Amino acid sequence: MFEIIETGLEGCLELIAQRHEDARGRFVKTMHAEFFKQHNLNTAFVEQYYTVSVRGTLRGLHFQTPPHDHDKLVICSDGEVFDVVVDLRRKSPTFGEHRVFNLSAAGANQIYIPAGLAHGFYTKSDQATLIYNVTSVHNGAHDAGIHHASAGIDWPAEDIIISERDANLPPLADYDSPFA
Repeated sequence: MFEIIETGLEGCLELIAQRHEDARGRFVKTMHAEFFKQHNLNTAFVEQYYTVSVRGTLRGLHFQTPPHDHDKLVICSDGEVFDVVVDLRRKSPTFGEHRVFNLSAAGANQIYIPAGLAHGFYTKSDQATLIYNVTSVHNGAHDAGIHHASAGIDWPAEDIIISERDANLPPLADYDSPFA
């Protein structure tokens, strides 16, 4: 049903979905509750949203803090992105480490991101759509992030389109992580 690739960050997985293509296009199953349950992946999604970003856009590195933290399933349904997660769990042996993925609609891959990891991406294609399934409702008071240039990530470009909020996020070194 899905190929599972361990990322080296506990609980964070890259999932490669089966895809069926023909003259009409592509069909991809992005979630199967029983398969996810068998692999201890939370499917109690309470919100779903998506972003549409143009080439050169950098979003992140975002997360929600406890008690509104959440697991997240990120899917690229159109285009291609340079996708990144950073471990913010203080007791984790991989605290402060990041992993990079090439998410694309054509690749039918997705990332399962447990609570305690920050997420961000850079848009490589002319346009990209990312779908997010999350296990807690967005809470503005617990919406947080770290600066994209503070985690040792080799982003594909320096000339980026970024929001004022993201440009002013604190660096990882100054962030007092609430995640155990």
